Amino acid sequence: MSQLYESMRNNIHMLGDFLGETIRDAQGNEILELIENIRQLSRASRGGDEKAREELLNILANISTDNVIPVARAFSQFLNLTNIAEQYQTISRHGQDASLGERSLGALFERLKAQNVPAAKVIETVEKLLIDLVLTAHPTEVTRRSLVNKHVEINRCLNRLEHDDLTEKETTKLKRRLMQLIALAWHTNEIRTQRPTPVDEAKWGMAVIENSLWKAVPDFCRQINLHLEKNFGVQHPVGLAPVRFSSWMGGDRDGNPFVTAETTRQVLRMNRWKAAELFLEDVKSLADELSVINCTEEFRAKYGDHLEPYRVLMKALRAKLTKTVTYYGELLEGKTLTVDPSEILTQDEQLWEPLYDCYQSLHQCGMRIIANGGLLDCLRRIRCFGLGLSRLDIRQESTRHAMAIAEITRYIGLGDYSQWTEDDKQAFLVRELSSRRPLIPTNWTPSPETQEILSTCKVVAEQPEGVISAYVISMAREASDVLAVHLLLKEAGCKTTIPVAPLFETLDDLDRCEKVMTSLFNIGWYRGVINNKQMVMIGYSDSAKDAGMLAASWAQYRAQESLVNLCEKFNIELTLFHGRGGTIGRGGAPAHAALLSQPPRSLKNGLRVTEQGEMIRFKLGLPAVAVESLDLYASAILEANIFPPPEPQQTWRNVMDQGSAISCEIYRNIVRGEPDFVPYFRAATPELELSKLPLGSRPAKRNPNGGVESLRAIPWIFAWMQNRLMLPAWLGAGAALRQLIEQGNDSLLKEMCEQWPFFSTRIGMLEMVFSKTDLWLAEHYDQRLVPEKLHHLGQSLRSQLQADIKTVLSLAHEGQLMADLPWVAESIALRNVYTDPLNLLQVELLHRLRSQGDNPTPALEQALMITITGIAAGMRNTG
Repeated sequence: MSQLYESMRNNIHMLGDFLGETIRDAQGNEILELIENIRQLSRASRGGDEKAREELLNILANISTDNVIPVARAFSQFLNLTNIAEQYQTISRHGQDASLGERSLGALFERLKAQNVPAAKVIETVEKLLIDLVLTAHPTEVTRRSLVNKHVEINRCLNRLEHDDLTEKETTKLKRRLMQLIALAWHTNEIRTQRPTPVDEAKWGMAVIENSLWKAVPDFCRQINLHLEKNFGVQHPVGLAPVRFSSWMGGDRDGNPFVTAETTRQVLRMNRWKAAELFLEDVKSLADELSVINCTEEFRAKYGDHLEPYRVLMKALRAKLTKTVTYYGELLEGKTLTVDPSEILTQDEQLWEPLYDCYQSLHQCGMRIIANGGLLDCLRRIRCFGLGLSRLDIRQESTRHAMAIAEITRYIGLGDYSQWTEDDKQAFLVRELSSRRPLIPTNWTPSPETQEILSTCKVVAEQPEGVISAYVISMAREASDVLAVHLLLKEAGCKTTIPVAPLFETLDDLDRCEKVMTSLFNIGWYRGVINNKQMVMIGYSDSAKDAGMLAASWAQYRAQESLVNLCEKFNIELTLFHGRGGTIGRGGAPAHAALLSQPPRSLKNGLRVTEQGEMIRFKLGLPAVAVESLDLYASAILEANIFPPPEPQQTWRNVMDQGSAISCEIYRNIVRGEPDFVPYFRAATPELELSKLPLGSRPAKRNPNGGVESLRAIPWIFAWMQNRLMLPAWLGAGAALRQLIEQGNDSLLKEMCEQWPFFSTRIGMLEMVFSKTDLWLAEHYDQRLVPEKLHHLGQSLRSQLQADIKTVLSLAHEGQLMADLPWVAESIALRNVYTDPLNLLQVELLHRLRSQGDNPTPALEQALMITITGIAAGMRNTG
């Protein structure tokens, strides 16, 4: 590992030197010297040199307005380059095996074989494997697409430089290209000038599929095949897709007024246009390649007698795909259609059937090696992406549906649905769902809000089966919330059953989810229509914001467990959909550990999980990185299904119940009960300023005038991450653990740490958070930005943090955070040297801007935005 780390350091050093040369060319020697001086002082300050720390504070407190932007940009860019070097290291030719180690799919298959697990059990589990990654914008993705492309190219150069047979001329050429890319990045504005639209976000998601996942999926499928063949002598069936991609971009309208029915329709068309374009490239390559003359009699009978039968078929498909690209292109641009819709490809089977016939014919004619090349890759892509590229989820808040139905019942003279009891609502909805007559009058003009809901349902109803993967109801509270959506879809003319997934996201909702689902499953109409399949979404962000990390994660565990048991009792196939964010405060954790800490049997129908913003780029942004991420997901799901984690003992449950109640009380007493908390939060973090950063298309608040409860979970976490207190990710957890230890549970907690993956993962997550916090920096934000009368709150929170770190260390391993993950600890230490100046500069900029009131200096505002994105890059995860 030390050799790997050395190699990464060398790459960081080289990229840093190139950045330095770029800065000298662009800004002059004086600025470079200032930046270099700040860097040296930051390093010394981290090493404990008090004098260096004072000098660093002094330089940044007195920095001129002219110099703030180049200094902020230099440290921000350096952190981006560090991330690139680190991401590259995990997939470098020398680092690959070491980075995954025992967690890899290959290691798992070898273990299964060594432990004599029956081949039939392994094969059955692999064939049921499903990783459904739902790409969401949520963007705290702070890096613009034009910069992401340059970062990908830098990665490619690092890859080529690793070859040790390069000539001096080749090495010079590659280094020159690296310098050009770094200069291009320096001269590109890293801050978006305008907030992206939902369609822009969807294009960003499409770019990830085109540039990375399109190649990664067939590579990953080959990897599974390789392990199965090597260890158990079998092939993975061609028709099975172990991976699927869905998206919220263009479908998630919860709190986002800019996502309309028309937006959704446009994004669905855009996806079809891009899918046709990508498949067209595949088919063109196959037409060039398959000049083979032998085929089976069946193939000849079906597709005609030709000298080059496969090529003729490919050319026919090529013509259809070309028309499909033209058709959707014209539709998107609002042009007159020149292609008849009957001539285009709309169903996956129209592409799958002829290509699969080619595949079987080649196999039967002894050309397996040819069949298993580009043709197999294309078949895998049809099963994974299809002609829709990625499936779309629709998400809307429960009260919006209730308001729409109340408007209908008032108009047709049935009274006000919103005032009815839950039993009355259910009786009415089931009656209407069973009825054959329409509920909504044809000549009625609803309010714009209700019209929007009805129009969205109409778009859903227009789509072929499988295009809409789920209709997610946020803030679902009752069975009627689910039935209401089914009714609205029926009224829109929806002929297929769309999975309607309630999202349980607050502590109370998680605790009540079993009751809600039981009442749904007891409705005969409902059981008849869902075909024994149910999707339920578990919210991580809002539950953590509502109750704190420990109480939320235990509520999530219990909710999943109760849903698994309930669905087994009713013989219903449950898909749990995990609404995780990238950060710990939003349910994030290293993927492999997080999955192995799930309740037993909760992954038996596969994994469905949100991947958001910058985590999409870190985990899926390069083909080789995406293959590695899919490998980790697959090995954890297979392991959890073949060797389920232990059922928690009753004594462990009792302790978790106790700890959860204590931590929730501590968390809420501060966040909701402390009258000074909101003013302190707004002064000590850049929360108010964050709303000016054009990140996602969605407003930062559900209610612009509310307090913490009205803030979305993302800016709530993002703001605390900026001042290095990371409050939402730990508040209440360590204090509850300390109380449990004081009550004599020390040995029991250590036993839970060793034997229960759920608990040990939570402790590991706290360690990760604590290693990214910084008491000195958090205190500096307070002293410079917070009114003196509120200082007591900051002092109390920092004392709490110190005590919590001690508590967690006493449970995990004495003395040092992240002791069993030295790689992570080193990575954090390396970044701190560059993140510290950004934090100190941010404090200074906030101080100056707040004193300017309504007439801020544009250069200071821009510099502040750069510090926000730079710190986000330094922390490696944002909201």
